[in-house]
Amino acid sequence: MWSKEFLLDCLLKIGASILCGFILGLERKSRNQTVGIRTLILISVSSTMLSILSSYMSSYTDGNGNFITGDPTRIAAGAISGIGFLGGGAIMRQGLNIKGLTSAAIIWTASTLGLCIGAGLYIQSAIVLICVVVLLIVLEKVEFRLFPANRSKTLHLVFENDNVDMVNVKKCIQESGFRVADVNLSRVMAAHQIILHYSVKAPPEDDFTELISKLNTLGALTEFSITD
Repeated sequence: MWSKEFLLDCLLKIGASILCGFILGLERKSRNQTVGIRTLILISVSSTMLSILSSYMSSYTDGNGNFITGDPTRIAAGAISGIGFLGGGAIMRQGLNIKGLTSAAIIWTASTLGLCIGAGLYIQSAIVLICVVVLLIVLEKVEFRLFPANRSKTLHLVFENDNVDMVNVKKCIQESGFRVADVNLSRVMAAHQIILHYSVKAPPEDDFTELISKLNTLGALTEFSITD
């Protein structure tokens, strides 16, 4: 029969793992990500229970009171391997962009915290949880400041005159916050058209009225589109 101390210890671990999953899930939902509070709570609690089970089974006794020793790391290793399937489900491709890499990493973190809590590493788990949440909030602002244009897009332009100054067009695009990675050009001789396809990193703004106006001063701009 389980002792009262063992049951209280299990309840403490389960409660701590629920708190960790809740905080990580709250952070993801505040950024409108696919992985949410319930998912990360389930991952954290399940990992904690697997850790408790692993520790319990390593000192399990048979009917005669004899200890049956086992490897307490085997279940934990299986949990870490299996969590990769959930992480893969959080990663999605949207056009030219890959979404969900951070959420997949947080799934891994939730599982790790759950296993650590199950092993009784409360202080270490709390330190990691605080560091992870703080870094997620702070580094997002740092990354946005250093790399404001982070969405991969295709910029499609059609000019009705075939003597457009390509240097000024590229300069105008870059001055609007875009980072140009590559350009493809085609010219329709009969229609005197120049068709440009720029591979760019786009800023977070969705209003490109000013950019269209600037480009229109460089030539007869008849088509403008930005797609993933």
